[in-house]
Amino acid sequence: MPSIDLRTATPGQMAAVLALNASVEEATAPLSATRLAALVAAATFARALPCAEGGAEGGIAAFLIGFAPADAYDSPNFLWFRARMDRFAYIDRIAVAASARRRGLARDLYAAFAAHAAAQGLGPLACEVNLDPPNPVSDAFHAALGFAELGRARAYNGRVVRYLVQRTGSKAPPPP
Repeated sequence: MPSIDLRTATPGQMAAVLALNASVEEATAPLSATRLAALVAAATFARALPCAEGGAEGGIAAFLIGFAPADAYDSPNFLWFRARMDRFAYIDRIAVAASARRRGLARDLYAAFAAHAAAQGLGPLACEVNLDPPNPVSDAFHAALGFAELGRARAYNGRVVRYLVQRTGSKAPPPP
């Protein structure tokens, strides 16, 4: 499935990204149109997958926004990794529409970001997953991809998060 570079996305596609993020913000975080534009502009990787069924203009099934260590980004979770690692590819947020889950879209986006990270010499994929409140689906997904806990912290939003890094030598998902 062809992906959409969010740097060149249409206004309808960006609105769809915002709507998708709003549908999962208990697992990620709220996002305004202004903040989304800033994230996409600063990110090393910002891609979306369109809805397979087509639908309304801008229908987005999934998206991932990722950062490199040198990117100008102020997220405390990103800065946690930057303080501890010279090389990493940080997954800031990923969302998959409820109607598109269990189809491998998150895996496809992780594989595309991993390929980008490898080509840029960024290092392993890194992210955080909520521990409190728990996110067992995300825990299982990351465990299956070979991620291991590097640390924990109480995040700026009061949540407790686990910081994860994909282990060297893990079987990465195949490239899309």
